[in-house]
Amino acid sequence: MQIGDFAIEQLSEGFFELFEDGTFQKMDPGRIRHAADDPSLGRYSSALGIDPLLITNGETNIVVDPGLGWGLDYNSRYRDTSNVVTNLNIFGLRPEDIHHVILSHLHYDHAAGCTFVDQHIKTCAVFPYAKYHLHRLEWEHALTESEQGTNVKGAGYRLDELYRLAAEERFTFMENDIFELIPGITLMKTGGHTPGHLIVKIESSEKAGYYMGDLIPTEYHLNHYSMKMVDLDPLQSKKAKTILLRQALKEKAVMFFYHSLYKKSGQISLDKKKRYVLKDV
Repeated sequence: MQIGDFAIEQLSEGFFELFEDGTFQKMDPGRIRHAADDPSLGRYSSALGIDPLLITNGETNIVVDPGLGWGLDYNSRYRDTSNVVTNLNIFGLRPEDIHHVILSHLHYDHAAGCTFVDQHIKTCAVFPYAKYHLHRLEWEHALTESEQGTNVKGAGYRLDELYRLAAEERFTFMENDIFELIPGITLMKTGGHTPGHLIVKIESSEKAGYYMGDLIPTEYHLNHYSMKMVDLDPLQSKKAKTILLRQALKEKAVMFFYHSLYKKSGQISLDKKKRYVLKDV
């Protein structure tokens, strides 16, 4: 998809089943078509997609939320599982070609693809020449949660390998609420889901798009709020969501979703009942 000078590609790790203890399992997408007949799906687990974003203007390559990264580790048992590296290969890019990695937040399902363990059992950066961008509040909150052993349903931190990135000073910490990474790519702190949760705005040639992270994880969440159990500050999430959807509507922006099962992107508009809907671009 093109937004002005930016080409946007939604990468995909596939479909996963998320259990209440925060563990993930790769799932057959055929189960989604018969979810009503599945006694476990929706009761003991949730189905979700994991779709990192690739943004490029021909000179700068950006990955947003590199996903679980299954299959990247040496001797991984997930060799047949798609990951951000195999996805980039489809577009003729190598991990070495990525200049920036944006992390909306550090929950495992969004950030584990930042690192891998090599044959010497050493933790390495997946994108060796990239700067990894996140909000300082997110890092501080993640450290506190990990030290205290806090476990939020379906939204855990696993920082063991990310400490290596911090030690190598690969992180660039955003201090303010808004930060322009490069002209046309703006990081905006929303909070809510986590204290330092970010979204990404893409602007070029009077066109706009938004990657919403877990503020609006799927197209279903455009009109429904069902994140109360996993959002740290539900009131802030709802406030930020309301403001941003109004702005996106005014701009006729394209929305990109990280966890959708069906419609993963589309231009936002209102139907006759004043509900948000997406149309193909």
